[in-house]
Amino acid sequence: MSGIVLHPASAADLDLLAQGFAPPGAGLPEGGIETPEILAMLRDLAATISPDFEPAAWLVLAGGEIVGLLSLVKPPADGIITIGYGVAPARRGRGHATAAVRALCEWARQDVRVAEVFAETGENNRPSQQVLAANGFACTGRRDDPDDGPLLCWSLTVG
Repeated sequence: MSGIVLHPASAADLDLLAQGFAPPGAGLPEGGIETPEILAMLRDLAATISPDFEPAAWLVLAGGEIVGLLSLVKPPADGIITIGYGVAPARRGRGHATAAVRALCEWARQDVRVAEVFAETGENNRPSQQVLAANGFACTGRRDDPDDGPLLCWSLTVG
């Protein structure tokens, strides 16, 4: 999928999305991007990470429409950034996540602060596993999370 653009997401952008509105100059798919609770959590997470590392979250745009979000899920440490991503339910299955992760990895290769990109997927989340594999990530192990259950760990060296 070409035509994907990552745009750094501000706290104001995430606030608007949580209220069901698109930031100026962008549209939203029918049904929105994510639940208000998840969007508020991402806003708060980005606010925690941003003072030490920016960008901490990105809008995933296709043709001027916000089709998903990509963010750091914890503060970077030792050159490792940990990412999470999602695509609006109405826009899944179109290659947007694969293209967004590819764009993030291209950005990371140019940022001297980043040596490795890390991600986790649910053990049964085949689409997300395919996104990471298509971008050259290697599955490096698994862990059990009290909230999310069994997870596969993925890593890509970029620096």
